[in-house]
Amino acid sequence: MNEPEVADHPVLHLALNGSSDTVNDVCGIGNALVDVLSQESDEFVQSAGVPKGAMSLIDEDRATSLYAQMGAGIEISGGSAANTIVGVAALGGTAQYIGKVRDDQLGAVFAHDIRATGVTYEIDPAVSGPTTGCCLILITPDAQRTMNTYLGASVHLSAEDIDAEVISASKILYLEGYLFDPPEAQEAFRAAAKHAHQAGRLVAVTLSDSFCVERHREAFLDLLQHHSDLVFANEDEICALFQTDSFDAAIAQVKQLQVTAAVTRSEKGSVVIQGDHLIEVAAVAVEELVDTTGAGDLYAAGFLYGLSQGLDLATCGALGSVAAGEAIGHLGARPVANLSDLAQSVLEA
Repeated sequence: MNEPEVADHPVLHLALNGSSDTVNDVCGIGNALVDVLSQESDEFVQSAGVPKGAMSLIDEDRATSLYAQMGAGIEISGGSAANTIVGVAALGGTAQYIGKVRDDQLGAVFAHDIRATGVTYEIDPAVSGPTTGCCLILITPDAQRTMNTYLGASVHLSAEDIDAEVISASKILYLEGYLFDPPEAQEAFRAAAKHAHQAGRLVAVTLSDSFCVERHREAFLDLLQHHSDLVFANEDEICALFQTDSFDAAIAQVKQLQVTAAVTRSEKGSVVIQGDHLIEVAAVAVEELVDTTGAGDLYAAGFLYGLSQGLDLATCGALGSVAAGEAIGHLGARPVANLSDLAQSVLEA
């Protein structure tokens, strides 16, 4: 099916509305975590008693215990939406992040790391309550990542932390589904989406994880139907949202929503759906699959960057594929290669 012109896309028109007075291309809200990545065996994951390839929530005691058992690894500020926002900045976009940390060592690491990437981060750390959250990521030989997340201080993000001026001055607001567990965070999402729409901006949501979707299916559907313009998901997540094992059936349901959807399918690439229009986007071949951590995050970064620049949906998807391809070729979710140069190769093709 032919791709309609940019002007025919309400989602693009909304993203660009009033763009001359914006400060950021994208503002992200999510869990502010420090990622700890370690390469482990399948036997280690099995003995840990966590579902391979999924994200499990753990408490502080469990985090301390599992961290002590893990082998040597790398530590870097992370969180799904934070990875996406860093990707937007690496592509050449302007970006800001909203997420809660504690005034402790990991909180300082998170703030320093994300600011060093060129992302604006201005949230005051909490002076009491849980410590800064972390995500213990077990990477098996097949490059699958099993995430064990201690949310810590991030769960205390509330509507009070949402700066209406920051949201209104950003072309696109990006909301992380992983943050959807605490009721306070759900209220913060709705408040932020309201500010964005009142300013004529675009609201994008990532479903993040199929288990997260299953826990909050009705709330996610409400968020998509009444507060969002664009949703990111992978095949498992979109099927979980509509309680079906059939990808085709899930896509048929997506077409009934008043949102644009970008759905990733690993080596099959991705599909972008808007109403009856479906665009297939090829995956980018990589020399070696090292670690799938952050692939979806960087896909969203490429897509959102393209959208903020007024590019058509097919090109946005292609930028997402290139950014995701870079992410899976090395350990960790943050880009190593120059994403701006990679993006330029797509735009010149």
